[in-house]
Amino acid sequence: MAKKGGLGNGLGALFDDNTTDSASTQTLRLSDIEPNRDQPRKSFDDDSIAALADSIKQHGMLQPLLVRPYGGSYQIVAGERRWRAARMLGLSEVPVQVREFTDSETMQIGLIENLQRENLNPIEEAKGYNELIEQYGMTQEEVAKTVGRSRSAVANAMRLLSLPDEIIKMLENGDITIGHGKALLAFEDEEKMLEAARKAAAGNLTVRALEKLSKEVPSEPKPQTDERINSYFREMEISLHERLGRKVKVEYGKNKGALILEFYNEEDLSQLARKLAE
Repeated sequence: MAKKGGLGNGLGALFDDNTTDSASTQTLRLSDIEPNRDQPRKSFDDDSIAALADSIKQHGMLQPLLVRPYGGSYQIVAGERRWRAARMLGLSEVPVQVREFTDSETMQIGLIENLQRENLNPIEEAKGYNELIEQYGMTQEEVAKTVGRSRSAVANAMRLLSLPDEIIKMLENGDITIGHGKALLAFEDEEKMLEAARKAAAGNLTVRALEKLSKEVPSEPKPQTDERINSYFREMEISLHERLGRKVKVEYGKNKGALILEFYNEEDLSQLARKLAE
């Protein structure tokens, strides 16, 4: 699984709710199936499981669980929500597809299923993307295609992991939205960023207000006395930030300057290089 792409693009059919390979489907007793205790998703919303149970009661289980042989029984690879809903209904048997998967493949499929189907908070989503890239060697493009997102959406989600721990906790707890998080990324001063985040969590700052406030935060003083030139550089920072979707800083001294662009990993740097070459 160190090979780039891993299961990658071949996983789409495993999660298609409207397609079932009946030729490879069989029935197993629910008591012979156990969840994967190491799967990435640790908590499940009871209301959503109950809603799924109602759907299964009315229409049946339209898609089988994906399981693998495990010891003397079977372990869930994908479909734990359906398994929980079936238990809630008191079903004795469920349709399954049995396939051989390694531990690494099982974890990767679990991550992708969660990213495609669960209502993850922004940090859970970002960590999921990051793990697929860092641990399983997938590129941002491959992750985006596999989970049905745009590459820019994956990159922007992962940028949230660069925020201070306090703000990450706010996103995990739902105290602020992903829109707030993205707006906070534009702040260069961490103390001002934290102050703004606390106000947003208290309901005193909207996303639009945060975006406006981030542009008012002064950069470090530059040895430049011409206010017109200073304004030009600041506008250029804003324009490049909007174009490239990342922090941009223009530093200018006597007769020379520097353009500083933020990136988050090797894949993100490659994407930035391609943008700059366009």
